[in-house]
Amino acid sequence: MSQQRVRIVTALRSKLEAGLLKGSIAATIFVAITGVVIGLLSGSMSIVFDGLFSSIDAVVGVVTLVVARLLASEGNHRFQYGYWHLEPLVLALNSSVLLLLCGYAFLNGVQGLMSGGHVLSFDIGLVYAGIVATICFGMMFYLRYHNIRLESELIDVEVASWMTSGVITVALLLAFGGALLMQGTPWAPLTPYVDPLVLTLLAPAVLPVPLRTARQAFTEIFLITSREMNSEIQAVAAAVVAEHGFTSFKSYAVEVGRARFVEIAFLVPANMKVGSVAEFDAIRHKIGDKLGGVGPELWLTIVFTSDPDLA
Repeated sequence: MSQQRVRIVTALRSKLEAGLLKGSIAATIFVAITGVVIGLLSGSMSIVFDGLFSSIDAVVGVVTLVVARLLASEGNHRFQYGYWHLEPLVLALNSSVLLLLCGYAFLNGVQGLMSGGHVLSFDIGLVYAGIVATICFGMMFYLRYHNIRLESELIDVEVASWMTSGVITVALLLAFGGALLMQGTPWAPLTPYVDPLVLTLLAPAVLPVPLRTARQAFTEIFLITSREMNSEIQAVAAAVVAEHGFTSFKSYAVEVGRARFVEIAFLVPANMKVGSVAEFDAIRHKIGDKLGGVGPELWLTIVFTSDPDLA
C-alpha cells in the first residue's frame, strides 16, 4: 500500500472514530444528567452512582476525542514519534477514576445498610432504568458493529463502558421492580434496604471492567512487551535468519496504544557477499508485511551488521 493511500485510509478511519466518539459522548451526557437528576428526585444513591459513572465517562470521552484527533496527526518537532503514548494514559485515567468511584459507592452502600436504609420512589426509578438500559445496550451494539472494521481501542473502551452501564441499569430495573412488588406485603419493611444493597452489590460487580482496562493501560505505559507480540517477532526474525543465512538476531518491541515499535538487528557474516542495498530493502518490506504491513502504526527499524556487539 502506498504512503499516500495509507494516509488517506488513516484519515478516513480517524474521521469515523471521531464521529462515533461524538455520538457516544452526546448519549453519555444525556444519561449522566438524567441519572443525577432522577437519582436526587427519587432519593436513590444507586441511580446517582449510575449518573456519576456516566458523568466520568462523558468527561473522559471528551479527552478521548481530543486524543483520537491527535493520533491522526503526524506529530511535530517535540513529539516526533506522534501521540501514541496518550492513548494508554487516557485509558489509565478513565479506569483509575472509575475504580475510585466504585470504592466510594461500595462504602456508601455499606453505610446505608448500617444506618437502616432509606425510603425512595421506586416507580420513578423503574422508568429511568428502562429508558437508560435501552440507550446503553443500543449504543453498545451500535459502536461494536462499527468497530469491527475500525478496531479502535478507544471505541472498545466506549463499548465496555456502555455494557457496564447497561448491566448496572438492568440490575437497578430488577431491584426496583422487586421492591415495588414488595410494597403492601409482609416484606415491605425491607424496601428501605433495597437501594443501599443494590449499591453495595453493584460497585464490586463492575470492578472487572476498569481493572482489565487499567492493567492493559499500565502495561503499555511501563513499556512491557506481551508474550504474544514477542513470540510473533521472534518467529518472523528467526525465519529470515534461516532463509538468508544470517548468524543470529536480536529483537526489541513494545506496543503503545495502537502503535507498535519494533527493532530487529541481524548479525550478518563478515565474509557474506551482498548484492545490493535493494536486497536488504526487500527483506525489510517482507518483515513489515508479516508484522501487519507498513503504516503509521508500525514503527519498524531493521539493522544489518557484522558487529556482534550490535546484534
